[in-house]
Amino acid sequence: HLAGKKLSVGIYRVEWRWWWDRNSGGFSQFNSTNHYNALHKEEVTTGPDGKAQWEVKADTWGRYLVRVCDTESGHCAGDFFYAGYPWYGSNDMSMAQRREAAMMTFIASKDKYEVGDDIEIIVPAGDNGRVLITLETGSKVIRSFWEKANKGENKFRFEATPEMSPTVYAHVSLVQPHGQTQNDLPIRMYGVLPIKVEDPETVLKPIMQLPDELKPEQKFTITVKEDNDLPMAYTIAVVDEGLLGLTNFKTPDPHAALYAKEALGVKTWDVYDQVIGSYGGELERILSIGGDDEHKARAERKNANRFRPVVLHAGPFYLDGGKNTHTFKMPNYVGAVRVMLVAANEDAAYGKAEKTVKVKKPLMALATLPRVLGPNETLRLPVSIFAMDKKVQNVDVQLVETTGLVEITDRQTQQLHFSSPGEQMAFFNLRVGPAVGIAKFRVTASGAGERATQEMEIDVRNPNPYVTNVLDKNLRPGESWEQEIRPVGSPGTNEGYLEVSNLPPVNIGKHLQYLIRYPHGCVEQVTSSGFPQLYVDKIIELTPEQKSEVNRNVQATVNKLKNFQVASGGFSYWRGGSYDGWGTSYAGHFLLEAKNAGYTVPQGMIDRFVKFQTNEARRWTPVRPGGLPRYYQRWMELDQAYRLYTLALAGKPRQGAMNRLREMPGLHPAARWRLAAAYALSGKEEIARSLINALPVNVKPYEYWGPTYGSSLRDRAMILETQIIIGDMENAAANVRYIAESLGQGYWYSTQTTACSLLAIGKFLGENKATKEFKFQYRLPNGQTVNAGSLTPVMQVEVPVEQPGRSVSVTNTGEGVLFARLILSGQPLIGEETPAGKHLRMKVSYLNNDGKPIDPSGIVQGTDFIAEVTLTHPGERLINYDEMALTQVFPSGWEILNVRLFNFSAASYRGDTSRPEYQDVRDDRVFTYFDLHRGTSQTFRIRLNAAYPGRYYLPSVSCAAMYDESIYARSAGQWVEVVASN
Repeated sequence: HLAGKKLSVGIYRVEWRWWWDRNSGGFSQFNSTNHYNALHKEEVTTGPDGKAQWEVKADTWGRYLVRVCDTESGHCAGDFFYAGYPWYGSNDMSMAQRREAAMMTFIASKDKYEVGDDIEIIVPAGDNGRVLITLETGSKVIRSFWEKANKGENKFRFEATPEMSPTVYAHVSLVQPHGQTQNDLPIRMYGVLPIKVEDPETVLKPIMQLPDELKPEQKFTITVKEDNDLPMAYTIAVVDEGLLGLTNFKTPDPHAALYAKEALGVKTWDVYDQVIGSYGGELERILSIGGDDEHKARAERKNANRFRPVVLHAGPFYLDGGKNTHTFKMPNYVGAVRVMLVAANEDAAYGKAEKTVKVKKPLMALATLPRVLGPNETLRLPVSIFAMDKKVQNVDVQLVETTGLVEITDRQTQQLHFSSPGEQMAFFNLRVGPAVGIAKFRVTASGAGERATQEMEIDVRNPNPYVTNVLDKNLRPGESWEQEIRPVGSPGTNEGYLEVSNLPPVNIGKHLQYLIRYPHGCVEQVTSSGFPQLYVDKIIELTPEQKSEVNRNVQATVNKLKNFQVASGGFSYWRGGSYDGWGTSYAGHFLLEAKNAGYTVPQGMIDRFVKFQTNEARRWTPVRPGGLPRYYQRWMELDQAYRLYTLALAGKPRQGAMNRLREMPGLHPAARWRLAAAYALSGKEEIARSLINALPVNVKPYEYWGPTYGSSLRDRAMILETQIIIGDMENAAANVRYIAESLGQGYWYSTQTTACSLLAIGKFLGENKATKEFKFQYRLPNGQTVNAGSLTPVMQVEVPVEQPGRSVSVTNTGEGVLFARLILSGQPLIGEETPAGKHLRMKVSYLNNDGKPIDPSGIVQGTDFIAEVTLTHPGERLINYDEMALTQVFPSGWEILNVRLFNFSAASYRGDTSRPEYQDVRDDRVFTYFDLHRGTSQTFRIRLNAAYPGRYYLPSVSCAAMYDESIYARSAGQWVEVVASN
């Protein structure tokens, strides 16, 4: 598969690096398949032997990086080489070349010394001379002295003292007689050598005594002492080795960390070259030397351990000589654990101890389930029984499910016979019921007086998205309404709320649940899920439990956004990507409002954000006429206006940038409204009002959401924010009514539009007491009648839906008109999806590893195969489709083979597999995000394995534009079977 591969090759000149360099050379600047900044670049093709040749000439001597990228898969690799000679063969020697010629190498007689030892360094000399030796650390010069140097090797000794720990640098300058002619070495040579010095007084030697083998579900003791009876404080952790192996976790070594090699903190200059005319130069670069050993390469990843991991932790404890004994109980676990101890004392001494211990018993049981299950599925549960002792011959294996979600359709107890120690399998047939929840299994194996148990939990999930039905009624004073409850979706997923308000119906409950349950997680959607909750208490009366939930949700949003902030301070659209302009302003806006509302927001996040926005605002330039379409210029203007708004909100307004934007001819109305808010926040209310004088509030609907993810209603919501800031509450009241009515009409709105609308309504109600208390009476299915009322515009009551066919009633006992809504939501039963599509074509195929089609309805257990989806923009609409989301949920019996974990060759995906902008691989589903240009297609492939015999449901594959519900496609779901292999 290596012949005929197209490769992109680039060559770069890299800064010369010596062994004492502390930086990484800035190699990340070469991390691009486009070979930016390359000295030379070329496209080559491999021959029949998989090799390609490229002739290149290095114009100057130095160190070079050659980087090769596969144009199909995007994989890149590189290596370094040296070309030319640094100083020889040139009559015109540069100062840099002379500086390097003046470097000398010397050594120490040992790799490490202890305090009190005599450190010996060996310095070679070409002739008799003098040596200046300076002993330096990370913060100061400890000592300096002159010594005589003779031709050949010279040995100099000095005592290692405590202040030299952990690293002392020997800086040596060798000066030869000025008139010597015996060698052609520079008159003055210099070098520096790091020497490791360990102070025994800083080392603790904890000792742990415990058995070499442990048994599950039994207690064990650990005895701790210090080898020299020194006092120490310590903690103990007992952790599953399989869990530690996932990240190649090493037992913490505080001594190694706190007494690690230090960087040389003394910078040295001299004027030797300028006075005597020898070779030297700038020593600061050469002699400010880095510490910290490079990280060792991670060991090859181990297979995931399917046992429930063991994590036990105790401490801190204190030991003042003697010994301590600690008792733990090993959970129901079989495998190996690592016992780790970390110790310290007040004299700045540190130590560690570790021991790996096997956990086993004569009889062991291991059952294996898929990652998830679905309603009405059937499967076979395998249980491995290990008899490790000759006495274990007859074993009873019992399986129990304790929640009733899953039925065991055959015998719950089976018998196995062992003629010798070994492993045998027992199989149990299962049928999943219609409800969802967490199923709990317990496996028990017993025989010959031994007993082994295993408990497992597994999600029984409905793969379908939530749907919501809203039944509503406008109630005049004294009027009543009774509505039968018809639950939506399968048991366990459905819920209901009665919502009563004296404002036009906002459907607050429906929209908030939409934002919270939204399955995708870019920076805009993460921010949108939390932003309205900052002001939700202004719209709806919250119970103490709901207030706690809102606080948790907002704080969780803050924590999630930490993963999106890049080093420059901006925020990326997807985690790990490059910064997104609108997403940065939107996320920063939320953080500023959350901090003002009293939530804990790291100041460093805000400081980096403000610095980034300031730089971007200063660098921003308007689009020149004719340079880009008018609609794109509109977005750029709005993007800059929003950026300036966030800076004003942070108390750091950029008046110069604001004035430049204000003076732009033809500034778009949406940008004028947002810029006016920035001026008002900066105390320039007169300028703010002049900007929006006679400016319309109505926004003409536009088809393409663009880089601001907007809509006409989203823009109206931002206009409402400006009206609130400048105090135009009369016009704001009319605007908020329009927005509320729009939300209540049941149309689809994106996360951006929904969140901004709810946010603006909440701000308006927080600033303006627009409603007075309303009263009503309601009766739930349990027959209890409750008199209720609220000072907030909306009140919500949870309605039990466990007993369908019963009803809920509402009576308006107040003076004004009330708006009542019964909101019912849930996940539809599987099997109800139908194929559909609009403005998008989708083809779903299942292929074997040779690329040939296979029937997914019956696949043999153990088969590897590929799910292929091709999406095509038919060209019916003139816009490109940005921010597309492909959702693939797979049957419970299929395992997703994540290529990022298993290192499969990209060749197994074929060369025409598209590269997504971002991909989120989860237990039973894959979300793929990409852009689709007009008239083009994208093909995505996922590797799968038919792992668990049984009958499972394959949900529909769906794809849609995240900011336009009219662009979508979906396939029908179907039942599939994994056939047991013989």
